[in-house]
Amino acid sequence: MSLPPEKASELKQLIHQQLSKMDVHGRIREILAETIREELAPDQQQLSTEDLIKALRRRGIIDDVMKELNFVTDNVDQEIPHSPKQPVCFTDRQSTLLKKTNIDPTRRYLYLQVLGGKAFLEHLQEPEPLPGQICSTFTLCLHFRNQRFRSKPVPCACEPDFHDGFLLEVHRENLGDGTRMADSTTMLSISDPIHMVLIKTDIFGETTLVASYFLEWRSVLGSENGVTNLTVELMGVGTESKVSVGILNIKLEMYPSLSQTLSPEVVNTQLALERQKTAEKERLFLVYAKQWWREYLQIRPSHNSRLVKIFAQDENGINRPVCSYVKPLRAGRLLDTPRQAARFVNVLGYERAPVIGGGGKQEQWCTLLAFLCRNKGDCEDHANLLCSLLLGYGLEAFVCVGTKAKGVPHAWVMTCGTDGTITFWESLTGHRYIHKSNNTDEPPVAEQPKPLYPYRTIGCVFNHQMFLGNCQPSDSVETCVFDLNDESKWKPMSEEAIKSVCAPGATTSLPPFPPLCASTIDASVTSNEIEMQLRLLVSEHRKDLGLTTVWEDQLSYLLSPALASYEFERTTSISAGNEEFQDAIRRAVPDGHTFKGFPIHFVYRNARRAFATCLRSPFCEEIICCRGDQVRLAVRVRVFTYPESACAVWIMFACKYRSVL
Repeated sequence: MSLPPEKASELKQLIHQQLSKMDVHGRIREILAETIREELAPDQQQLSTEDLIKALRRRGIIDDVMKELNFVTDNVDQEIPHSPKQPVCFTDRQSTLLKKTNIDPTRRYLYLQVLGGKAFLEHLQEPEPLPGQICSTFTLCLHFRNQRFRSKPVPCACEPDFHDGFLLEVHRENLGDGTRMADSTTMLSISDPIHMVLIKTDIFGETTLVASYFLEWRSVLGSENGVTNLTVELMGVGTESKVSVGILNIKLEMYPSLSQTLSPEVVNTQLALERQKTAEKERLFLVYAKQWWREYLQIRPSHNSRLVKIFAQDENGINRPVCSYVKPLRAGRLLDTPRQAARFVNVLGYERAPVIGGGGKQEQWCTLLAFLCRNKGDCEDHANLLCSLLLGYGLEAFVCVGTKAKGVPHAWVMTCGTDGTITFWESLTGHRYIHKSNNTDEPPVAEQPKPLYPYRTIGCVFNHQMFLGNCQPSDSVETCVFDLNDESKWKPMSEEAIKSVCAPGATTSLPPFPPLCASTIDASVTSNEIEMQLRLLVSEHRKDLGLTTVWEDQLSYLLSPALASYEFERTTSISAGNEEFQDAIRRAVPDGHTFKGFPIHFVYRNARRAFATCLRSPFCEEIICCRGDQVRLAVRVRVFTYPESACAVWIMFACKYRSVL
């Protein structure tokens, strides 16, 4: 049976991904090295391929690979169950390629095809990956009117082989005519762009934001037969936002075909009017913001040094009002409580915006789609997302901009209770702190409690509707009074002015907020895979030290409740189930034996990286390298999944041995 080249390429990619997930290459290298050490006679110069394959077969590697590579053929031609509200994507990274899809004939769709890329000059010298070789990949993520899509990953190259199609549903939301076919005039009034984010994933699974682009799709309404081809130049991000990173060839097509197309002049006039209206609103807001800032400085000249952040640059280097980075965001059924939302934001990776050379911190506030697709961002990105989720849960939440110890700029979240309770939420750790203002009227001899939170100063607070500058004599968080209605302590901006540029649909330059996506990670399978890899790594490490390894499965299983309890405590701040765990361990460890356990937490799924980190802890190394009589080892891994395929990985190493005095 022969396969067409594109199918063969796709099959290779699937096999490469599976081999990478199982860490087959690492295991093969270890076994080959061991075979050469043990089996190569002094008079022999080399081992034959047959000898090496025998060694792999003897250790079960080939059987493991064949078990894992299950090829699904039964459901390739099945149709998707009809659900007009669900966005349909022809290709998806995690699922089998579907040949057919149901299209509601009463609805209008935009079919977007990506027909390859070119001029990605950074990868000009990159050699074509060999079969079986792990390589860096590009993935294109799209968002349009509450629908999200992801392309298949393609190897990074000067001309990346993107060939994907996405079916975008075009319909009006919340206007009562979602079931009616949208005509050309109706669609011309839909100003939502298609947000495209290009992500690079390296061979270690680390992601980098390459480009973020807003595609104006309405030119297709004025093209013949409702079909148009576009050449999209992608620009870099941050300090490289003026540098081209590559070009994508895109084809847009309306389904069903338009019975009546608009003239290109009508489309261009509409787009020009929208740009003009947006520019005028932004100009008026800038004039107002300058006036507000002058008034703020007149209160006290020292205000000039406070962190009052009215505008912030996004990944494309565009200055936007900070209030536009926050919006009430509902997580549907993906997150149940505000504290669970805080945990989700906490397990998203933290990474400061990259900067070339010295000169301090590079500022870059990412749009929500770029942050979610990259799965990591700076403290401002975390704070904006957490504030949006807390607003969605009906809390009065604000992003706070200020400093931590040593004057390091920082952003965190604050909620104001109906009883006046002020709670700080640290988006990078998930910790919550109750703020109690120290009374500056008390005599100095009165001992003031030391605050538990890490924040030192606060310059301003904001959400999607309000912006307030701190105008109290001191900007110290410790002495700050958070009565936001007191204009002698907090100088507010006009809510009408903020609404004119930050309300949904106020301007066409405002990036729409995407919905959260459910995790595609199978927690049980992933937990088991990491655990098996860690067992292998521990056994190899002990073998290098001349120690044998005996695993006790029952002891490993008994560690599960502890890991579940740790995650429950991180999510709810309530400790539960510890008594049962301790009782089970006492029963499992005989008299005269010693038990040691070491739990550790990660937000990534790389077993080798986790093992290397564990070995740096003297407590963990003591368990892994345990010597003694009747030593039994145990390891348990528990992966807790969250939206956007974020996850909390808990690992516990344990040992029991007979105490010999």
